Amino acid sequence: MAAAPPPPPDGQEKVIAAAQHIVKSLANSKNAADDMIRILSRFDNRFSLMSDLFPPPPTAVDSILEADEGTSQGEGDEPDLDPEGDAAARAEAEWDAAAEVVERWESPTADALVFDSREGEEYLAAAACLTGAPGPRAEAALQTAMARLEDEFRHLLIRGAPPLAAEDLQVSLLRRLSLTVPSFNSSAVDLDCPSFAQHHAAVAAEGVNEQQGGRSSASDDEISPYLIAPDTVSVLRDIADVMLRAGYAPELCQVYGEVRRDTLMECLAVLGVDKMSLEEVQRVEWGVLDGKMRKWIQALKVVVRGLLAEERRICRQILSPDMNTEEECFTQAAKGCVLQMLNFGDAIAIGKRSTEKLFRILGMYEALAEVLPELEGLFSGDAKNFIKEEAEGILLRLGDAVCGTIEEFANDIQGDTSRRALPGGEIHPLTRYVMNYVWLLADYNASLNKLLECWDTELTGVDNPNMTPLGHCVLMLITHLQCKINEKSRLYEDEALQNIFLMNNLLYIVQKVKDSELKTLLGDNWIRKRRGQIRQYSTGYLRSSWTRVLACLRDDGLPHTMGSSSTLKAALKDRFKNFNLAFEELHRTQTSWRVVDPQLREELKISISEKVLPAYRSFVGRFRGQLEGGRGSARYIKYNPDDLENHVSEFFEGRKSNA
Repeated sequence: MAAAPPPPPDGQEKVIAAAQHIVKSLANSKNAADDMIRILSRFDNRFSLMSDLFPPPPTAVDSILEADEGTSQGEGDEPDLDPEGDAAARAEAEWDAAAEVVERWESPTADALVFDSREGEEYLAAAACLTGAPGPRAEAALQTAMARLEDEFRHLLIRGAPPLAAEDLQVSLLRRLSLTVPSFNSSAVDLDCPSFAQHHAAVAAEGVNEQQGGRSSASDDEISPYLIAPDTVSVLRDIADVMLRAGYAPELCQVYGEVRRDTLMECLAVLGVDKMSLEEVQRVEWGVLDGKMRKWIQALKVVVRGLLAEERRICRQILSPDMNTEEECFTQAAKGCVLQMLNFGDAIAIGKRSTEKLFRILGMYEALAEVLPELEGLFSGDAKNFIKEEAEGILLRLGDAVCGTIEEFANDIQGDTSRRALPGGEIHPLTRYVMNYVWLLADYNASLNKLLECWDTELTGVDNPNMTPLGHCVLMLITHLQCKINEKSRLYEDEALQNIFLMNNLLYIVQKVKDSELKTLLGDNWIRKRRGQIRQYSTGYLRSSWTRVLACLRDDGLPHTMGSSSTLKAALKDRFKNFNLAFEELHRTQTSWRVVDPQLREELKISISEKVLPAYRSFVGRFRGQLEGGRGSARYIKYNPDDLENHVSEFFEGRKSNA
């Protein structure tokens, strides 16, 4: 029974049928067929997608077979009239030739690497030819070829990565990726404070002033030599393509993951990021840990934006034919490196809190928050979700550590128990320590406002109702400091020296606020009120120091001028003598006192002169005549006003006492 005629073809089938007819008619001319398909592809791009219209280009195995056929078939031989039998024989011959290529490289004399010779392309063609070939010999040869390709893939991965050196890796990647990293200067501020008994080292006082600006991207050629040579990438891609077609994706992933994981871990070591357990982090002394935290901050950006981004690019180049394999290989290679970085951050976050760690922890928090979107974007699927969850959890714990450390710092201020009164009423180390600490907090304004948003600072912004969370925190810390300074002022028995001490310390606080971002946080009103307090301390100093001196220059208590002249003279001698003793005592003690700020020092000297010199000049002018001409009058009127002014100019210079 005759077969039913096929249904009439639709428009696309008509085009395809026409193309196949043209191909058959051009079968004897390969070049003509190639030309025709290019013409048809321009007419309808669907032809360019029809891989079954033409046979693939000849491989190295084809060339071997063509040569064999040329020698085995004489010029006068009749062509084979059995097309199907000829195709089967040709296929079997191709498989045998491919197996021979593979077996030749397994002989005892073939200890070299295929891809160190000129036969790498031929070997790949043979392996590709054996893919899916039937028969024991072909299957055995394919397994042998895959094992060799796996070994050589591993060897090329290892050899293609150049030797690593700390300076070359870090400096080159930073320069090529235009990454900016924190610049630390340990001498930026003085954070020494012996009064904190539990602190054996000053807080890390480096301000993190990372330059803001766009990052220029480096070209692929600029970066790749530092991870794997570009010519090696090309060979690896060819090997991977053959192994993937043969169904050896798991073996390929295992090799790629192992080798590249080890390479990336070696990069971490070169960047100074060592693998440390929680116990090791807890035991290491602060000086060493501080350096490791600093290197972690610098390395994180290099790793995410440099190493891992480049690893992703290379992985894509080698394994682009199979997206799933590409993702699996990258995950296996990069996951260990990422987890080592994150584990160190977690160990710091959950470790023992101490105030010297705060700014390093803040630096780690900001660095991780900055690169987190880029880090997540490198992964996909379950790996992305896992990395995202881990990183966000560590970021949260780092934030908690920041808040907890600030709270610890506030407790340390309140708990300071030092009882040593500084000679001369100078600025207390606690004041310097706390204010430099607080001054550095302003560099992390954005991060701290976010972290402290729900933190109870126990104070309201009475000086600035619109105060930010960081402003509340700073106000709390400075208030604790002022309370402690007021308490320490009572260590001085001399009320005048108490006022000098309070002036020195409060002015230092005000200047630190006024000359930094703290002014924005606390507001102008806060500064005005503290300046008013400084004026009160100045008035208190003048009153407590000079009231007794000025009392000697008043007429109160002197015998009436109408009375006995000898009685008046005796009283005047007593007044001048007491004035001289009182002034000289003040000069002896207060020249050893120190007013740190030059402007405040001069203002106090002027205030003294304005109070004492006019009173002394008037008193001497009124009563000099009563004593002049008498024996020893110079013993009583020892100073003229200019002498007194010169002596006052020596006050508060911190000179050592001769006593």
